Amino acid sequence: MTSRNAPPRAWQRMLSGRRLDLLDPSPLDIEIEDIAHGLARVARWNGQTRGPHIFSVAQHSVLVEHLAIALDPELPPTARLVALLHDAPEYVIGDIISPFKTVIGDAYKDVESRLLSAIHLRFSLPAKPGPALVKLIKTADRAAAFMEATHLAGFAYAEAERFFGRPEASIRELESLIAPMPSDKAEDLFIMRFRAIEAEARGDAN
Repeated sequence: MTSRNAPPRAWQRMLSGRRLDLLDPSPLDIEIEDIAHGLARVARWNGQTRGPHIFSVAQHSVLVEHLAIALDPELPPTARLVALLHDAPEYVIGDIISPFKTVIGDAYKDVESRLLSAIHLRFSLPAKPGPALVKLIKTADRAAAFMEATHLAGFAYAEAERFFGRPEASIRELESLIAPMPSDKAEDLFIMRFRAIEAEARGDAN
């Protein structure tokens, strides 16, 4: 029986069995399988997209990583992992659309920042990436948002350009990457991409 005076629970139990403290996240409680599973079930655009399936944050993450490579073909594997994981905190806190983030203020950003730093440390990445990489990922993220908005979310090109800017990168794989898929397929896609880049990063380190 829980005491009424006990502090509110701030952790979430994962399918892996880990208990992740949202206020003080430990890298030891983070597993890539939990991230992939969660992101594959979080909808971009609050689910307001065309098609029989949601367009998940897992798919968005893979799209952003591909666009980051298009922006910088020499991007090293560790930087590509940072790009792939740029929205990883959303596996536990969800994808809140930008207008609502403005309403919430800094509390969401603080939790998101702590989670992302712990995720980076879990996978031997810098807790805080350098400003050049952050800027590149933001550019790729905005390009992905433009593509998703116009292909899936009903935005006209002029409207999307006003909100997200004209994309600075394009990719040949766009049609396959932007087609919404079942959550299990999106989960597999994210995991496979992570494993491939991780293996490349290990090869670079050897």
